[in-house]
Amino acid sequence: MNKSIEVFAPATISNVGCGFDTIGFAINEPGDIVSLKLRNDKKVIIRKITGDGKVLPYDPKKNTATVGILELLKNYKDKSIGVDVTIKKKMPIGSGLGSSAASSVAAVYGLNKLLGEPFTEMQTLDFAIKGESIASGAIHADNVAPCLFGGFILIRDYNPIDLIKLPVPKNLYCAVVFPHIVIETKKARKLIKKQIPVPKARKHFGNVGALVNALYKNDIDLLGRTIHDEISEPARATLIPGFYDIKQTAIENGAYGCSISGSGPSIFAFAKSKAKAEQIGKAMQIVVKANGMKSNLFVSKINSVGPKVIK
Repeated sequence: MNKSIEVFAPATISNVGCGFDTIGFAINEPGDIVSLKLRNDKKVIIRKITGDGKVLPYDPKKNTATVGILELLKNYKDKSIGVDVTIKKKMPIGSGLGSSAASSVAAVYGLNKLLGEPFTEMQTLDFAIKGESIASGAIHADNVAPCLFGGFILIRDYNPIDLIKLPVPKNLYCAVVFPHIVIETKKARKLIKKQIPVPKARKHFGNVGALVNALYKNDIDLLGRTIHDEISEPARATLIPGFYDIKQTAIENGAYGCSISGSGPSIFAFAKSKAKAEQIGKAMQIVVKANGMKSNLFVSKINSVGPKVIK
């Protein structure tokens, strides 16, 4: 059995417009890297965290990566196992790109590999969700599941968790613009209204069904028409200066849908080619800058693999 491992886990786009807490997909970059080394004294120790601006906790009971590890070890037969953990944050914290999910998935996936894969994929998902919930303040899997399994994932239910792996359309690219502001997931979730008027709910759920159909039919035109959110976007748009101008710019430049990723502030838009996605992303960045913010642009195909062992 190997004593150490290093794992990369990718960023994810959650909600995907109409799929609040139910639909997400993985992208190729950015992502997080977690290194693990086995111990034989039951201790879980975070040795080093980089790329976080010194804001993440070293307490293993408060860090998303190690909470998942503790959950896994609690269910593992050998109670003498411990782990040294190193976390390399390669993606922005509070970006709406599943940063906490990536750390949790990389840690749990890596430890399960080190131990000879005693747990199933669904069991590792449960461990990773518990880790990620430390940051989000709620149990939801629309970041964790696509990060772990890759591709598009639909969460049908949470009790027990029931997920569906959806097809990935060919030649689908995603432009993601990350404005340099921080939105805390816990605070953003509090903005969501508890009740939805029936006409809005009808439109919203119709888009969810159409989105799934678009993925199965490889119909990017239809997919673009489904990226409309009646639940979270209206509430969270107020947190992103100039959001609707940014969105309109993406559409005018040929985007097949544009919306907020997760709690934001990252904004995603679909395109049929890498060149088009880059054009759309750069146009969005101009509007972001006009609203007083710096930004990063990530352009990626859909990541169908999920986490990968680096060494």
